[in-house]
Amino acid sequence: MTALGDLIDLDDRTVLVAGRELDVEHGRPDVGNALVHRAGDTVVLVDTGVTEPFRTALRDAARRVGPWSRALLLTTHGHPDHIGNNDLVDELGVPAEHYVPARELDQMRDPVAYWARAFERIAPFTEPGAPPERAARRLLSLFEPMRPFGASTRTYEELPPEHIRIGSLRFSGWTFADGAVRVLRSQGHCAGHVIVHLRDSGVLHLSDEDNGACGAMADADQLKIQTVLGTVARLFEEGGAALLTDGHTFAVRRGAEAVAHLDGLLAQAVALQRAALDVTRGTRRVEPRAFAAAYARSVADLGIGGANPNAVFTAMMAVNQLHGLGFHPDPADASAPWPHRGAGTRTGSVERS
Repeated sequence: MTALGDLIDLDDRTVLVAGRELDVEHGRPDVGNALVHRAGDTVVLVDTGVTEPFRTALRDAARRVGPWSRALLLTTHGHPDHIGNNDLVDELGVPAEHYVPARELDQMRDPVAYWARAFERIAPFTEPGAPPERAARRLLSLFEPMRPFGASTRTYEELPPEHIRIGSLRFSGWTFADGAVRVLRSQGHCAGHVIVHLRDSGVLHLSDEDNGACGAMADADQLKIQTVLGTVARLFEEGGAALLTDGHTFAVRRGAEAVAHLDGLLAQAVALQRAALDVTRGTRRVEPRAFAAAYARSVADLGIGGANPNAVFTAMMAVNQLHGLGFHPDPADASAPWPHRGAGTRTGSVERS
């Protein structure tokens, strides 16, 4: 069993630094896994997690893959469990670069507003609790100290975009270290998300694109999540990648095992969509809490909860599923039954159970 900061050697120049799961009850933040890789004379960090112990582990991993004379930090997305130690790259004593997705800047600068929006969206689906902004501040307090920016921070989008071919597959993104490091745009888990391919080690790092079969965040895109999972599965089938890592499962999957994992996530996504459809079949209006309860039962029955399963994230998934089915809240009262914006062919309603 892995512990926070454990170093998992993928090869003689690539290390996965293990994070940990969220435990709100005990005031413990989740920490996303990070990659540390040496490409020529450059040490490449993919995400930096959060907490001081993880910062120390990143330094240890960087020493392990040395020597190097330059540093490059690649941020996959702006959630706090992935960006807390971003200023570390400027403290390594060598020329450094740091890139983040442009669409993640707003939440990195103002995470309270981002998470307050997330909590506001699920208020009709849950029992009354703390106001959204207060709940957001409480959650984010677990992740202090938070240092998402450094002296060298820029956006990927300041660089010329590239058409990247890996075998028969095509991506848009950016390359670094003479093409040895590829940053591929995915934008499923959240608006600016990227994934990273290490050419010479055969590692494909999904970060949080496989964190649950249904994206929970307000800016998640279900179709993009499923598209990137299918594309990456094909990349493994063609031999364009050999090792699959991600942000939260603390596992290294190889070859056919990686394909089976990705296929399993796609099957789960379809199962969740069918479950949501079954709950709403024949209805024109859905009562939010009744749907949330039925959907949560389906999630439990299917054994699907993502890397950090909890009631809040299940409610976020429920909101996204309803939007995907065409149900939207009344602008005047989001807690009232949500009407379907279809052709009016549905009948009945989903009532409180």
